[in-house]
Amino acid sequence: MSLTQRSHEDSYWKTQNGNAHTGSGGFGNKLEGYGFGDKRELPMYKDKPYNYAGSRRKTPLQQRWRVVGGVILGILALAYWFGIFSSSPAASKLESKNKSKGSWSWLGGQQPVVDWTERRDKVKDAFMLSWDGYEKYAWGYDEYSPLTKYGRQMDEESKGMGWIIVDALDTLMIMNLTSRLSHAREWITTSLDYDQDHEVNTFETTIRMLGGLLSAHYLSTEFPDMAPLTDDDQGAPGEDLYLEKAADLADRLLGAFDSDSGVPYASVNLKTSKGVTSHADSGASSTAEATSLQLEFKYLASLTGEKNYWDKAEKVMQVVDDNGMEDGLLPIFIYATTGTFRGENIRLGSRGDSYYEYLIKQYLQTSGEEPIYQELWNQSLAGVHKHLITYSSPHHFTVLGERPEGLGGKISGKMDHLVCFMPGTIALAATGGLTVEEAKKAGKWSEKEEDEMELAIELTKTCWAMYKVMATGLAAEITHFRLDDPPHMEADGILASAPISKDRDSRWKDDFIIKANDQHNLQRPETVESLFYMWRITGNEMYREWGWEMFSDFIRYTAADDGAGFTSLAKANEIPPMLKDNVESFWLAETLKYFYLLFSPNDLLPLDSIVINTEAHIFPRFKLARGLKTGWERKPRDAQGRIIQPARSDIKEKPKKLRTIVVEETTPTATTDDHGHTDSG
Repeated sequence: MSLTQRSHEDSYWKTQNGNAHTGSGGFGNKLEGYGFGDKRELPMYKDKPYNYAGSRRKTPLQQRWRVVGGVILGILALAYWFGIFSSSPAASKLESKNKSKGSWSWLGGQQPVVDWTERRDKVKDAFMLSWDGYEKYAWGYDEYSPLTKYGRQMDEESKGMGWIIVDALDTLMIMNLTSRLSHAREWITTSLDYDQDHEVNTFETTIRMLGGLLSAHYLSTEFPDMAPLTDDDQGAPGEDLYLEKAADLADRLLGAFDSDSGVPYASVNLKTSKGVTSHADSGASSTAEATSLQLEFKYLASLTGEKNYWDKAEKVMQVVDDNGMEDGLLPIFIYATTGTFRGENIRLGSRGDSYYEYLIKQYLQTSGEEPIYQELWNQSLAGVHKHLITYSSPHHFTVLGERPEGLGGKISGKMDHLVCFMPGTIALAATGGLTVEEAKKAGKWSEKEEDEMELAIELTKTCWAMYKVMATGLAAEITHFRLDDPPHMEADGILASAPISKDRDSRWKDDFIIKANDQHNLQRPETVESLFYMWRITGNEMYREWGWEMFSDFIRYTAADDGAGFTSLAKANEIPPMLKDNVESFWLAETLKYFYLLFSPNDLLPLDSIVINTEAHIFPRFKLARGLKTGWERKPRDAQGRIIQPARSDIKEKPKKLRTIVVEETTPTATTDDHGHTDSG
């Protein structure tokens, strides 16, 4: 059976259970490679939180201790055999070998002096373990199960999309992993072929594959010292490998935009370049999917001069905006056929999130030369303040809620983990990538920016609390909050949240509701993404410390056996957690990359010179040139952002068109107007 990306989204991810496997998710397992065990697996859809069944078999406590005891006895026997308790040369040799593999004993204690370079190296070690597990057990496959050490393609009849390899290219470069990058590049050169007769999800393929290739092109050309390879040196035969692959893929994806409205279809056949209507949601595309392709296609247009890429992507924004939705807040489904929205559900979580993210990032991408996108962002953020910001009860955490029945309906205190991209994006928009201090010195600071930074700070704190409320310290896919009745909205007055204490029975946790079906953790990047932005922009080291705690918990609870990598958690609110045989490409492409950048010096990829897509791929900012420009204008709006319809007196009546009808010679010439009325001459 051929599994398309879309069928993954709508059925596979909900029903796949994988092979049973449980464990402590940490150091009770066999440790190999870099000093600890590890588990890995498949690619999941970025903007859709689903429930993931985990192993139903948990190791009984007695059996666990029996296993651990046996391992300890075995280790002691080996230690005696190799003379570890003596000063023999064999003991020294083994000690040296273990040191060369790396040590993860740091999980057990406090560092007297924080060395951020050393912490960054720990992230690099974790990435190498993840990559090497995939390379060993599933090389070339789109999906990887680290517990069963098994790989497969998303479409069983396909040759593979390079889903994991391409998505992680720029992480390999940023971490300067030259030999691993060389292997990846060799696979792309010899094996990656997009001429495949099957459907792919338009959005996911764009942000991961097209974005990954474009980012690799940018970094390899502008930063030649990052994992340097002679193959992509200027003048070398493979100089444009990444760009050529990107253009080939983009040409195949363009068919998705060939709808009556210009809004892209949810899927596209790579061989025929024919768009395919969504197989679910009454045929509607998700709003986030349709409006999160623009950074990629616009950057490709600037590289190649092919204006068609630009026009196709930009048209979508015009069609969406012409709906004139109130206060810039959009329903989460849109029909490709008509360009109109389906339903009234409004949220900044799944299916809505990256629409808002790409508004401000399109403005930044073209160096502020397209103010229309800043206007759209400002309108939407004002709508968020007005309609979606509420407070938990009784400890007043700032909640970015949902309006499932539209702006006229009740607010829901539900936050997808995906929403946690928002505080970092708000901070980025407030300063344009400068630090707060730099923005103030440049005269780019006002009460508006101050208010936005306060919201970013409080939402980041809420997202951090979503981690600390869990037994493992790893956030649930979805968190609900207790709200007052009626809910206290921001317009009723901003409330100060309670401090987050680490006591097990802290009362602040009473505000949080973790439902049984929502407690899985997919190693998502959104919170560490915001920590990265908040650190770079505010300079508050607290955000780095929070990131270090998060990273430590990922290592502690998600490691797989036998050096196979890391895995998702089916149940993250119990210890030991229930593991899920599943690792997403965004663990390598985003989560570990953001941890690495968080612990790196700020001059590595400075924020005011780049823009980062929704899959953490790095693009440069550029000026409009080569005929590229904003090709549309917004229709006049009222104070709520709704389109103002012109009064009838303002509508100029078009002159009636006359056409000549030739009739028999005996009949005079007659003219007929558009209503069928005839005047004889």
